[in-house]
Amino acid sequence: MCGIVGYVGSKPVIDILLNGLSKLEYRGYDSAGVAVNSEGKIKIYKAEGKLQNLKELLETHKAEILDTTAGIGHIRWATHGLPNTINAHPHTCNCGKLAIVHNGIIENYKELKKDLLAKGCEFKSETDTEVVAHLIANEYGKYNDLPKAVREAAKKLKGAYALCVMHQDEPNILVGTRKNAPLIVALGQGENYLASDSPAIIQYTKRVIYLDDDQFAVLTPSSVLITDIEGRQIDRKEEILPWEPVAMSKLGYKHFMLKEIHEQPDVIRNVLSGKLPDINKPIVLDEVKLTKDEIKNLKRIEIIACGTSLHAAMVAKYILEAFTNIPVDVEASSEYIYRKTVTDANTLVIGISQSGETSDTITAIRQAKSVGSHVLIITNRPDSIMAREAHSLIPVNAGIEVSVAATKSFNAQLIALYLFAMYIAEIKESFDLEKIKDLKHEMLLLPQKIETILSHKEDIMKCARAFASYKNFIYIARGINYPTALEGALKLKEISYINATGYPAGELKHGPIAMLDETMPVLAILMPGSIVYEKVLSNAEEAKARNAKMIALTSAHDAHLNDVFEYILRVPSVDEYLSPVITSVPLQLLAYYIAEFLGKDVDQPRNLAKSVTVE
Repeated sequence: MCGIVGYVGSKPVIDILLNGLSKLEYRGYDSAGVAVNSEGKIKIYKAEGKLQNLKELLETHKAEILDTTAGIGHIRWATHGLPNTINAHPHTCNCGKLAIVHNGIIENYKELKKDLLAKGCEFKSETDTEVVAHLIANEYGKYNDLPKAVREAAKKLKGAYALCVMHQDEPNILVGTRKNAPLIVALGQGENYLASDSPAIIQYTKRVIYLDDDQFAVLTPSSVLITDIEGRQIDRKEEILPWEPVAMSKLGYKHFMLKEIHEQPDVIRNVLSGKLPDINKPIVLDEVKLTKDEIKNLKRIEIIACGTSLHAAMVAKYILEAFTNIPVDVEASSEYIYRKTVTDANTLVIGISQSGETSDTITAIRQAKSVGSHVLIITNRPDSIMAREAHSLIPVNAGIEVSVAATKSFNAQLIALYLFAMYIAEIKESFDLEKIKDLKHEMLLLPQKIETILSHKEDIMKCARAFASYKNFIYIARGINYPTALEGALKLKEISYINATGYPAGELKHGPIAMLDETMPVLAILMPGSIVYEKVLSNAEEAKARNAKMIALTSAHDAHLNDVFEYILRVPSVDEYLSPVITSVPLQLLAYYIAEFLGKDVDQPRNLAKSVTVE
């Protein structure tokens, strides 16, 4: 949530700030602003709404900021105070000499604000961030040293924050620090950058330093100094970003979401590459550091995740329990961290996050580590906080995902979880090894089957057009595709704002059936392979009897389906264990086309952020 860009160098700063912020729009935001050091004064420009509004504002002030070469920029997702210009970042102090941008939440801001008011500080906004600006300004008054002032102020802060600070009396210095929120330093030639995520700076440099909690970066055009909170220098290793700027291009697609849906065959190939060398050979997971004895002694697995990643975790429960005979608990990170949890050294804790920066999940895995559990992280960002906290890692290699609604990262997570379940089963010999060999063969065919779906989207588009005007939707399934129903409903509500809900099909008659009539479409996922196919079909017939509009998602060619369903979305046949990978794709497309027909902002839906870095 929110995005930070800072620059100090010799180039015009406004273009760099705006370009960097545009690359962070995928994170979600509701206002934008920049601060520059121009003609010996801090000048701040802010606008409510999209970044384009800020660009238009800056165009009217172009002459007065044309030659500025140091500044900070921010896109804000509101936590404290309304999403308006006053509450937008950057924020400043009473004298206006200091400017600050902030991601995260300051938990003790009320206490700090009370003290600052008593000292004569005047507040203009409703934000917790303005408290930090006044706090640093007070410390600056003592030391006349910006790095020192930021360090002293940070000692008084509680919560999560990434901060970027500038002062008019030190025009060629930026100071950044972080705690429980991401911030990176990017290194150039005669210029340096701060950013909350690498897309903001990837077109300028691939050389980065990842700050750890309570580390401080002092940037000038020609130098970068990393210190601890006492000002002692720390040597941090420079790293090279692993991806190219082209990842941020739509490559001819109308939206990033549609592009990312179409990337899924190659994403699956990437995840399998090197990990599934041959169906007759064991799965290779080099970054999983569990020993064979530790695996055999596992008594329990806990999977912690949020949102789409939570649905991937729910699929994994079915697979892991079937393949390994180990009990698996799945819980939303936001619930896990606020109750007493029972975990120990014989419990494997798996954290799943697309960004690797999800605040709740970070807190959860730290709690698990503190009592001796082995922590395995599955993430799309091997450079993230969670990856660095992990004992073991499975990177999913999906590439940067720009659209707020997760698509390719979901299936990449599923493939990683299937591989891990097979890996454990092969070591424990807890599942039919011939069946695993068959599943390996089917996994290698999944990209081709998804390509078949993507090349025959006409029925999905027709269905989307037919149901775009409905205000409510129900998705039903049983067994391993119940989480897929939840994920399909989530995709629809995220980007179209239609009230969509997923249910286990057997639960319809325990309450939700009361909602069914001709205004309520019901989408049923019916994948052959076990007795649940017939059960879901029976539940669909019950919904049909209540005049619900019926849609089937299936690989079956049962003639009886035509009597029950008005629309049938067919997918290639696949083993039921692997079916969520296949069934998720039409549901992503259905949500996409409904949202497009409704004229919604598909890639940046309202109120949502790509990376949720506050609890």
